[in-house]
Amino acid sequence: MSEQTQDQQSAVPPMSDEAPPEPPHAPLVPPAPREAPAPPEAPAALPAVPAPPVKDRRRLRAVLRWTAAVVVFAVAGTGTAYGITRMDRTDVPGLATASDGRWDYPEIVRPPLPSGSPAPFADSNAAGAHHADLRALLLPAPRGAQEDKALRGTGGWLAKKDFLAEYAQPQDRTELGQQLTDHGLRHIAARGWTSQDGTHTRIYLLQFDTAAVVDDLAEGKLLQYDSPGYALRGAGTSVFDADFPIEARNDDIPGTYYVESKPYGAEQVRQAYLRAGDVLAVIVQSRKGAARAVPFQQTVTLQSELLG
Repeated sequence: MSEQTQDQQSAVPPMSDEAPPEPPHAPLVPPAPREAPAPPEAPAALPAVPAPPVKDRRRLRAVLRWTAAVVVFAVAGTGTAYGITRMDRTDVPGLATASDGRWDYPEIVRPPLPSGSPAPFADSNAAGAHHADLRALLLPAPRGAQEDKALRGTGGWLAKKDFLAEYAQPQDRTELGQQLTDHGLRHIAARGWTSQDGTHTRIYLLQFDTAAVVDDLAEGKLLQYDSPGYALRGAGTSVFDADFPIEARNDDIPGTYYVESKPYGAEQVRQAYLRAGDVLAVIVQSRKGAARAVPFQQTVTLQSELLG
């Protein structure tokens, strides 16, 4: 299967923090046929579905567009804890086909907020602060993957120098390290693994004081439209990933996506930078031969949902 086909069937839609409203107790009346009544053997028309609250309509539209993968939310207790489960392709009408390369992630739980703390994108949270433990906001490894224990750091916090080791040039590491210091980097949480298909994934969550600080850092030399500001280890020429589907993006979290262009060496590298309030997420995937688009999009989407 080509990467283009994988792109069209990949990733996972954004998450809603609220369960949809209960349907009315009164039975819903199906819409009247336009011309003649359906014959007895024709399937009954589906009942109309109540419109969701206004604040959920934007995300609902993304769900309707993104039929290649579905994320289902189930309340797990009280507060802001939610379970995320992955619907199999055979459960989606018209998608009962062979696997498209998505990974089998375990159930993902968004950690509850401390009592009285607002969500990162609540109107009352002007700083875009994440009050939950940053380490609990890291995406877990998919089933069957081998964890990269070196990224655990000390007590779950990674040293800045270990994050900067992702970048190829010594002068870039020095310059970026100074920018992180100047912008008041608080700490870094990281996780990495090698999946069964040989893809090496690294996720870094860098937390600052406010969302404005993250935007200032990102809009400086770090992120550029056509290529990243600093080259990663093992990556040749990286360009903006124009094929990253809009349906796999989170409306609240701006993302910039790059892919190493041909010709590349023994491995291909994909990378994403997500601005999630006071957190800058850096996601890197590399794989011998070619880094597949589908698991990259899936990983980026799920990590975005955890930070949203």
